Amino acid sequence: MLSASSIAPAQAGPSIETSVPFASAMLPKVPVPELLDTQGEPQLSDHAPTTRSDSDGSDDAAASQAADAAAPVKAHGDLPAMVAQLRSGDAGSRELECLATGIYFESKGEPLAGQLAVGQVIANRADSGGRFPGTYCGVLSQRGQFSFVHGSKLPTVPHANRQWQTAVAIAKIVDRDLQDSAAGNALFFHARYVSPGWRLKRVASIGNHVFYR
Repeated sequence: MLSASSIAPAQAGPSIETSVPFASAMLPKVPVPELLDTQGEPQLSDHAPTTRSDSDGSDDAAASQAADAAAPVKAHGDLPAMVAQLRSGDAGSRELECLATGIYFESKGEPLAGQLAVGQVIANRADSGGRFPGTYCGVLSQRGQFSFVHGSKLPTVPHANRQWQTAVAIAKIVDRDLQDSAAGNALFFHARYVSPGWRLKRVASIGNHVFYR
């Protein structure tokens, strides 16, 4: 792994890690670069894509995300103002907790724009139409993608932690598309202090990370 601050392109095969064929069986298998190969060219995945419900073994995660999406989030102003309004120790759903966990462990020391960009990459993967697992939890637990994940289990964070509460706010902003990110449609990122040599389209450099599509 590059570091706790990089998610990078995955290993090659039929179709970035653990999965089950997409439910509709209509989408083509799209090979994607391995995030963690820091030597030369990114490798390709050897697993088929997963769906939102398949990624964590049940339909509960997808249902939770759908229900959470229905609940309005009221926030206005610029990014710092929205974060101040939405800070909370409780993410409100398992899916948002997963998204906040990814933001926290990958970018808690970053400026808010950098944390937003990391969250956007996780969301982009979940919305990739089968290239990656279809839920935030599925994206994070995909084997070999995030160094802070061990055995597909996410670490816990004290909810009174101020940085955690900020990550929860960023997760809500990302989930509801309340603020555009300079990371745009990026699907990969790595810390600026490493040079993996990926032949991918560079989208942005924000804080300590460089983002790619």
